[in-house]
Amino acid sequence: MSNLVDVLASPEKKSFVVDDCVTLVDQEVADKSGLSGIAIKAGFAAVKGVKPGFVKNAVTDLLPEFAKAVDPIYAEAKAKNEPVAAYFSRNAGRAADLLLALTDGKADRSPHAIVRATYSRLRGSAKKNVEAAMPRVGKLIEKHAGADGR
Repeated sequence: MSNLVDVLASPEKKSFVVDDCVTLVDQEVADKSGLSGIAIKAGFAAVKGVKPGFVKNAVTDLLPEFAKAVDPIYAEAKAKNEPVAAYFSRNAGRAADLLLALTDGKADRSPHAIVRATYSRLRGSAKKNVEAAMPRVGKLIEKHAGADGR
């Protein structure tokens, strides 16, 4: 079985995976409601306004690190012969912690003040939002890694 970095960030698949990740982020943001949803949507609009293609470029840069971070969860699902999407949903907190550890560092090092400020403002609710995205993340991984993980 290949690891997720080899599968998702391969030259043959990376652009498709990135496009699907950007769509996933757009869907997750669109699904938010209430006061926190308004804040998330405003923050997302501000980040998207940093420069054209900012979100796609960020996803492209982060994909190998994200894939490496959640590869152990993926490997566990495959070893237990469990559906990846369901396994990611059941391990949403753990997956969110792994991904947020990466984005925390990236946000701190961003040269864009608006990115740092927006991330800092929304970080408190980030874990629950990342956890909520895990069913879609798991489905995305299933789609691109295939049923046999290759």
